[in-house]
Amino acid sequence: MAYRVSIVRTGKVASSAETAELRAVDDSLLATVDIAPPLLAGLTVREARRTARPTAPDPELLRLAGKLFANDTLDGLSPEGYCEMQARAAGVPIRVARRSIVEMETTFANMGARVAAERPAGAGQSVRPGQIEPVWVRRGDVLAVVAPSNNPGTHTQWIQAVANGYQVVVRPGAKDPFTPARMIAAMLAAGIPPTALSLLPGGHATGDALVEAADLSLVFGGDTAMARYGGNRSVIMRGPGRSKLLHSGPITESVLDTIAASVGYDGGMRCTNASAVFTDADPGELAGAVAERLARLNPAPPQSPDAELPVLPAETARALRAQLESRLAGAVDVAVGHYSGGPVADLGDGSAAMRPAVLLCATPDHPGSAIELPFPCVWILPWRRELGMAPLGDTLALTVLSEDRTLAEEALRTPAIRKVLFGPLPTWSQGPVSPHDGMLGHALMEARAFGVAR
Repeated sequence: MAYRVSIVRTGKVASSAETAELRAVDDSLLATVDIAPPLLAGLTVREARRTARPTAPDPELLRLAGKLFANDTLDGLSPEGYCEMQARAAGVPIRVARRSIVEMETTFANMGARVAAERPAGAGQSVRPGQIEPVWVRRGDVLAVVAPSNNPGTHTQWIQAVANGYQVVVRPGAKDPFTPARMIAAMLAAGIPPTALSLLPGGHATGDALVEAADLSLVFGGDTAMARYGGNRSVIMRGPGRSKLLHSGPITESVLDTIAASVGYDGGMRCTNASAVFTDADPGELAGAVAERLARLNPAPPQSPDAELPVLPAETARALRAQLESRLAGAVDVAVGHYSGGPVADLGDGSAAMRPAVLLCATPDHPGSAIELPFPCVWILPWRRELGMAPLGDTLALTVLSEDRTLAEEALRTPAIRKVLFGPLPTWSQGPVSPHDGMLGHALMEARAFGVAR
């Protein structure tokens, strides 16, 4: 019998008359998923509003939730069982889910410190009699999350909303309801108030209904989602990363290792994986050396411990590669000469792994610098110092590989670049409380004046 992913409405498990089959990338049946229609989305938000006004939970409850997520059997899935289900459904190498368990536990444990770090020093939580002072308060009570399936780590972001006292309603990605379901089960078991947590699997219409009903929404997605929700001031967008590296100087082993790690880590499916490299060295030499490293990434079924590349249904994988071929605009994939077989590695079970692509471009304004695909795909472009940061465009994370610190400082002053790393740090590197795309707390919370008479 297939595993079942149930609806959770304000902490209560529920079933639905409408269900969907969730199939693995090899087309085997993994789970039956209860589907929440759009009407239920609005009803769930209204039900959350009818409860007592939420308050921020004790950080120790979140710490406990992290331990439960990492170590316990929840909703019938052990940690390893969860990892296998997530990998087989999303096509992400199982090592990614295993790493995400550690990342998730750490994020839960550090949430108290993150909330404190993001609160302005001048804004407190109480005011003394006779004073009018800034206080740090939520911008609403209910947060909708329209989540993706590309990497379990994306879900670490909405933990912060729970930590700030929001009631959170998650519409999971179609291929990964397992991660948010496990998170919610862990938080409920730890003692987080049930009314703070809901899980509503569904389609775009369900997501739209949640965005309309909630006070604020955290929406993950590509350019289509950006166009769909970008003009809505109540939506916090997490769109394409288009992360990059800027290389200036000699091509060293450290440079090559950092570029390869930035592109290929976690199967290249993070928004902080690099999709472009600008260099003032020989672009052809750099592209060939990067391709040689990335070609070592192993194609295997996602549940295999040897898997290092994303896996898709074979037909979908071929279509994705065809999409890339249609957008080359003169760029040349130098990776194909570094592995045997074609760029789509057929695994013999109806699925295929996406081998890396390293696209050599002739000019710094090649449109490839803005193309981000869900596998290790990187565009190598020429760059000159006099061009400055202009060719880099919108960039979530930028690693500057150079001895010239002024390049990193110039990047940090560029509004379209959201995170800057100087030196051999892969683009996905982060600190315990470092911002991802700005401080999420500053979108969830705000400073208001509050005065108390003597």
